[in-house]
Amino acid sequence: MPLKVVSADITSLRMDAIVNAANPGLLGGGGVDGAIHRAAGPALLQACRTLPESAPGVRCPVGGARITPGFLLPARYVIHTVGPVWHGGHQDEALLLERCYRNALGLLRGQRLRTIAFPAISCGVYGYPAAQAADVAIATLRDELAGDDAIDVTLCCFSDGMRAIFQHALNAA
Repeated sequence: MPLKVVSADITSLRMDAIVNAANPGLLGGGGVDGAIHRAAGPALLQACRTLPESAPGVRCPVGGARITPGFLLPARYVIHTVGPVWHGGHQDEALLLERCYRNALGLLRGQRLRTIAFPAISCGVYGYPAAQAADVAIATLRDELAGDDAIDVTLCCFSDGMRAIFQHALNAA
């Protein structure tokens, strides 16, 4: 199971798919979501607008995942997932974060793709403690990828500090 942690701008990675830590409306935002939308160009926003709503203003529920082309990105596809907002860990945040990783990998497999990069989902404005999010990510990915050498996963952290937290979780697992 190839799994690695890097410090990089996820929008610069040449992958089959990169994961966007999106909001439920999938219409862009701040952080990695805004960066991906800016780098992919306006066609990404147009593609997101065509995705059906499951509730008013919701194109992707928390823990869900949706896929669009990557447009101007070096990645062929963007897999949008909505991580949980941290509420102290008592509102199923770990389970919802786990679903983000599982559902994104499910879409990757469904498209018969093999390389994917994940950001630190929910660790920005959603407030998920980075060390706890890293533990969930590593445990979920190891479980999902057990015996599956066909998929290469990169955990892409924007800062060296975040990379160190995710690398520590990977080394400890």
